[in-house]
Amino acid sequence: MNEGKADKPNTAPQVHASSAPTGEPGASPALNEDLALALLKNRDLSAPELEAIYKNGAITKSRKVRLALAAHPHTPRRIALRLIRELYTFDLMHFSLIPTAPADLKRTAGELLVTRLSSITLGERISLARRSSALVAGALLLDKDPHVWKPALENARLTEDAIVKALLRPHITPAFVEAVCRHTKWSLRHEIRIALLRNAHTPLARAFEFARGIPPARLRDILHSSRLPEKIKVYLRKEMHGE
Repeated sequence: MNEGKADKPNTAPQVHASSAPTGEPGASPALNEDLALALLKNRDLSAPELEAIYKNGAITKSRKVRLALAAHPHTPRRIALRLIRELYTFDLMHFSLIPTAPADLKRTAGELLVTRLSSITLGERISLARRSSALVAGALLLDKDPHVWKPALENARLTEDAIVKALLRPHITPAFVEAVCRHTKWSLRHEIRIALLRNAHTPLARAFEFARGIPPARLRDILHSSRLPEKIKVYLRKEMHGE
């Protein structure tokens, strides 16, 4: 009866997703949350095995199992997408930060989370601003509440590109623009300085400081499409020619 079983050792638990306790000697143990999570740590599980776990309704009630199943590299895409759409807000955040999860699915999770931002509480947005992916942190820069965009501005995953995009939005708040102008890290970035020179809310003193580090021809092009008040642009042009 054991013939062929010694050909290849298998250290993973041999449990079928649909198994249930029978009380008979030698029967497979029931698949519970802990065992399912242990199985899902095996990166070599096949798509049929993962689908079997998914079809076990009692197990997929577990948020941890749904998250691990969605993040497994061999989970069929249709199942992973279905699971992602059903994840709660902070489970979506955790999924988008799992290093081993497929990159396209992590982006899908981030995009889905962005669509939910308008319907979640202030406290949840603040928490997301501190801990979320670059995509979500960038979206939270546009929040009107400084309690949200301030921690988003300090998010370690935030990118320069996200700040530039925020600065180019027509309805970004003056307080946010001034905060970027004073920021010890972001105000030193060349592309962010250019974006600030295009923004209507950049104070004169900061605009003058940023303009001094840009070649005259390039500055002329920037000011041509800038939303800075005309009197500030006239002043900057005059100073530029003075140099």
